[in-house]
Amino acid sequence: MPGALLKRAARFGFRTDQGLIDAKTWRQGSVLLAVPLAVLTFIWLLWAPFVRPLAEAGPPSYPEALAAYGFLLIYGFAVLFGAIAHYNLSVKRWRDRGWTFPEATAALLPLSALFSGAAHLVQPRVADVMPYWHVLLMDLALAAVIAWNAVELGWLGGRSK
Repeated sequence: MPGALLKRAARFGFRTDQGLIDAKTWRQGSVLLAVPLAVLTFIWLLWAPFVRPLAEAGPPSYPEALAAYGFLLIYGFAVLFGAIAHYNLSVKRWRDRGWTFPEATAALLPLSALFSGAAHLVQPRVADVMPYWHVLLMDLALAAVIAWNAVELGWLGGRSK
């Protein structure tokens, strides 16, 4: 990984949306943000079926439930940090591509990912009023935005230089 990208990561991620970056830096930064989040998501998917509300858990399983909710808290912060960092990374790239509203366009990916994740979290609890096809539509929208961003930001050249 190039030194410039490591320097950005060492300075608390991509904490500003100022400047321009090229497609290679955007790809590397996206991978740098996606890998830890994918690992945490995999851990949560393995752990989630065993998590019950504390009221149902009973005293013998309080430590396991508290550990699960502690991990969920850390996971939530990681998701939010990743969304903000990816927004900052993407807005630099959209600006380099010459888009008129790079801030609004860069917000589409994290926003659609957060909506999709929230739908997956909420739907099993309110299945009588939210059918599963709503979740599938959000997943399809997220997949479309990811594909568009990958092509537009990760492979096409800059327009503003």
